[in-house]
Amino acid sequence: MNVLDSELVKASLLEAGYQIVDTPRKADVILFNSCSVRQHAEDKVYSALGRLKHTKTQRPGRIIGVLGCMAQKEGDRLLRRAEHVDIVLGPGQLHRLVAAIGTIEQGGGPIVETGLDRRGGPRRAVIESFPTFDPIRRADVRPLRQQAMVRIMRGCDKFCTFCVVPQVRGPEQSRPVADIEQEIRQLVDQGCVEVTLLGQTVNSYVDRSTGRAIRLSDLLVRVADVEGIHRIKFVTNHPRHMTDDLIQAVRDLPKVCPYLHVPAQSGSDAVLARMHRGFTVAEYREMVCRIQEAIPDAAITSDFIVGFCGETEEDFEKTVELVRWARFKNSFIFKYSPRPGTKAAELYTDDVSEPVKRERNARLLAVQNAISEEDNQRFVGKTVEVLVEGPSKLSRPDLVVLNQPVNSSKIPLEPLQMTGRTRCDRIVVFPGRSHWAGEFIWVRIDKASAVTLFGRRIDLPAVAATS
Repeated sequence: MNVLDSELVKASLLEAGYQIVDTPRKADVILFNSCSVRQHAEDKVYSALGRLKHTKTQRPGRIIGVLGCMAQKEGDRLLRRAEHVDIVLGPGQLHRLVAAIGTIEQGGGPIVETGLDRRGGPRRAVIESFPTFDPIRRADVRPLRQQAMVRIMRGCDKFCTFCVVPQVRGPEQSRPVADIEQEIRQLVDQGCVEVTLLGQTVNSYVDRSTGRAIRLSDLLVRVADVEGIHRIKFVTNHPRHMTDDLIQAVRDLPKVCPYLHVPAQSGSDAVLARMHRGFTVAEYREMVCRIQEAIPDAAITSDFIVGFCGETEEDFEKTVELVRWARFKNSFIFKYSPRPGTKAAELYTDDVSEPVKRERNARLLAVQNAISEEDNQRFVGKTVEVLVEGPSKLSRPDLVVLNQPVNSSKIPLEPLQMTGRTRCDRIVVFPGRSHWAGEFIWVRIDKASAVTLFGRRIDLPAVAATS
């Protein structure tokens, strides 16, 4: 969600005549789009702001802004800790950024604008303080013009006790399906072939603007009908809303990728109850069984928090047991971090020590990595369809000799290590050329690790392909 917000902010600034520079030293405006899910994310922003303090003396006209969830959470407190900041805008006020910069340029400010607190007024007033931010989409601000994220809803009403999102992102709001379709058609006109539909709990989407309830399964049908779209993904799902009609839509619509991210957070009923997750381990397992029965090759992924308040060794072992049973494609594993303003911070003691949190994090990660590596081995020798995303993070210009005379020098070539993803969201690395980015190619897998498949591009045999 933050990545999409950053893209939309850049698009709005470019539309207003600003230019993106390649280093902060050249910038007249420096913006931090912030996160509040964990304390470490906020600490990094404050550290970066501290390093910029002296630049206001050297360059008084420079504008520094903090956007997003941390801005919503901290508000005026942020200015007290970093008085050289000019703009503080919550995620519901990003549409005000261009005007805010103009005000600062004219000598006004500082500016602090945030949405209402969840208890700061009637629900309608709170919703209105988190208006939509859906400016013109621009292909030049996306890493790959063939891929795009589309927000189909904002906010969250789940109020898990560990999570600050309902406070900083506001109430749950679903966008009208007509607006979503129009945006996706605009993206197709820009060359987009893959869309990822975004929501804090994306599978609770429901649009009633037409007089009848249009749920995520219905939306998937509508998006699949858009000519030019080849792949559709959606994140993040809540287990309570993984309904049979949604599972059937994933099964029956060829464009919808069989990739389902459904966070569990714990394998202990006692911990899930303290987290206010709204389901039991048995219910989560039943959901996984329904997915696997309908879509045997579905890639299911999850999130887990270790060291949550009151988590015992027995609770943790139940989480390990769930991971071993479900055999997730991968899991994102985090140590619990108390967040001010959440019910967990108010009601429970953070009583699991940091060394125990680190140890449990490492143990659970080791279990998941072993499962992921074993599961990925089944792709060795198979051919998979890959959407090429570009050079991998480890890519570098290589030097090779191309049948030249003995005395000739080596010729630098483009980055050879490319990366892309399969329909089930597995990362594939292969030798290639940068101009392949955005193409669908077929890759024969030669080896696999816990997180990556390695292979080489081939011409697709008539009957040998698998996804």
